[in-house]
Amino acid sequence: MIHKHKRDILSGHCRDLGATVEKGGVNFAIWCRNAKVMELLLFKDVNDREPEIIELTAAKHRSSYYWHVFVKGLTDGQHYGWRVKEVLHNRPGMIFDPQKVLLDPYGKRIVFPDNYNRTFNQFVGSNEIFCAKNVVVDMSKYDWDGDEALNRNQTSSVIYEMHVAGFTKDKSSGLPDSIRGTYKGVISKIPYLKELGVNAVELLPVFQFDRFDASPGKQNYWGYSPMSFFAIHGDYSSNKSVYGPLDEFRDMVRSLHRAGIEVILDVVYNHTSEGGETGPIYSFKGLDNGAYYILDEGQRYMNYSGCGNTMNSSHPVVKRMIMDSLHFWTEEMHVDGFRFDLASILSRATTGEPLNDPPTTLFIATDPRLAKVKLIAEPWDAGGLYQVGRMAGRKWREWNGQFRDDIRCFIRGDENMIHRLVNRLLGSPDIYRNIDDDPQKSINFITCHDGFTLWDLVSYNQKHNEANGEHNNDGNSCNFSSNYGVEGETRDPEILKLRMRQVKNMMLLNMYAMGTPMILMGDEVLRTQNGNNNAYCQDNEISYLNWNRSKRGEEMFNFVRKLISTRVNRGTRMDQDKLSIRNLADAIEKNQVTWHGVEPYQPDWSPSSHSIGMCVYSESSESYYYMFINSYWEGLHIKIPNVPSNHSLKWRRVVDTSLPPPLDFAAEPEEMVKIGHNYYVASHSILVLISDKSIKGGSDR
Repeated sequence: MIHKHKRDILSGHCRDLGATVEKGGVNFAIWCRNAKVMELLLFKDVNDREPEIIELTAAKHRSSYYWHVFVKGLTDGQHYGWRVKEVLHNRPGMIFDPQKVLLDPYGKRIVFPDNYNRTFNQFVGSNEIFCAKNVVVDMSKYDWDGDEALNRNQTSSVIYEMHVAGFTKDKSSGLPDSIRGTYKGVISKIPYLKELGVNAVELLPVFQFDRFDASPGKQNYWGYSPMSFFAIHGDYSSNKSVYGPLDEFRDMVRSLHRAGIEVILDVVYNHTSEGGETGPIYSFKGLDNGAYYILDEGQRYMNYSGCGNTMNSSHPVVKRMIMDSLHFWTEEMHVDGFRFDLASILSRATTGEPLNDPPTTLFIATDPRLAKVKLIAEPWDAGGLYQVGRMAGRKWREWNGQFRDDIRCFIRGDENMIHRLVNRLLGSPDIYRNIDDDPQKSINFITCHDGFTLWDLVSYNQKHNEANGEHNNDGNSCNFSSNYGVEGETRDPEILKLRMRQVKNMMLLNMYAMGTPMILMGDEVLRTQNGNNNAYCQDNEISYLNWNRSKRGEEMFNFVRKLISTRVNRGTRMDQDKLSIRNLADAIEKNQVTWHGVEPYQPDWSPSSHSIGMCVYSESSESYYYMFINSYWEGLHIKIPNVPSNHSLKWRRVVDTSLPPPLDFAAEPEEMVKIGHNYYVASHSILVLISDKSIKGGSDR
């Protein structure tokens, strides 16, 4: 039975959308242009099935397309929802159900009843028994204790892509069960991140998502299934109270900032978990299906996301909602940046066609409130729009998928890759052609959550996704991987030795190349997913970080730790804070960047070339660096050029990936062996040398 109660209510306002705690009560505001009568539903708690109804009429509670009401006596903690009671016109494409409880698009907290059922929300009729609900929160009820964004120069950034839960959910984390897989768990492992040396974490989605949005019998683990662009995901909190997830997330951000680590959110503004025609109705569909989603002429969902629907980001209301969401997460939650999932969708018109000057991406890039916020695009979508090097807006940085593919191909020994490799090492000037762009335009990575882990990349020729329940038809079939003789795990010492060398090679190039490096959680200890390259539904040990390091994992951790330290503290072969595509060309012209083969100054640019030497002068440290990359299946006897500025100076070996630890990486000057003019570079290995007159010590070779 549903009750209508008399309350002291005022017309309210629409200056702020969502539920806002004000003096004496709460103001509610929502956009719903087609409604004739709206209902605000007030629930006693998350399991309440008999809401109190406040009916809103256009005469008192509507301003243009916005509905608003001020309810006296209410405060934070109030559970609520909306319902479209009557519409002005029931046009094609609209999904009007006067019995359906709908979530507030601007709601800051979503809670689920004990009997929540995603499937039941698909059907026509009341969903009060099993619907999710919003809760009113007061965002001012938190003490940031002076916390501010770090505003780190991106030239020194090393990004660690991690899943909040998967980072600590494995029992090997050694944490109490109550905090494993939570924001609090991340706080407890900050010393690990500090030891590794990363200074930015890129968190897989933390917007509230529907974990039941997955194949039958599976759960959505990654979180690319948002129900809201403002609400925090509650399952990642050890505290399930109304403010628990909000406070615990903010505690995590504040703690990471104190440790010098930035927080970047992986945000999904391209689709929601309402899916397509057979998906549930819990918010956007019921409020204005044709405004929030791109529909074709037959009023069917255009699916550029691969997830059933596509947000209509060029619609002014959707564009404003995205901007308001970005402002909320930066100003109220203190995050430092965003990585936009399938960002190319934001470049599509309301009809779905690509735009040359997309208003949404340009608006985001030029917004003064986001001036110091890092913006990273995944510059493609599932509809075939590929925009690497072409995202509209100079501020955007991009996940460089070509860097990933070209490094993989060169390292495994593919033909005709030498020119592509060199471009990737130089920040991809063939892709980022604006002469004033800096190398940080390119976010370099070898692996990410979507695909093989680094160890699986050298252990499997084929994906093995049978556990996902889709007959191994999901996931990318083109991985540019190699198992080097055995599919999966092996005890063959020669294969293991080669695999170890190759993962070090790829990690080294990722760190030494121009651009901003990103590494995947667990690659530093050789985490495996047993060949699964699409573990979106694997909320288990397949996806978790195992804290019990193997001997190989310990070796890799030490190697990566030293690499990151070199990257952050000494830079990467060039003065990236001063460098642009324009003066990179000048540096090459001035012989501050030179190329070499087995003989100095005689590089092999032929299609069959599998090796290259590179000598770089760094003005900031007054040092020369020499790197020789050999992806040939045989070792090469090379001659190393003289140190250009002073032939009496010696080269010192920093890295040789063919050597066992600790010889593979000399992190301190006294560990650096002096090298003569002849050197044997083993097959599938990389040599890195440094010449710096300030370095003392070291032994002769």
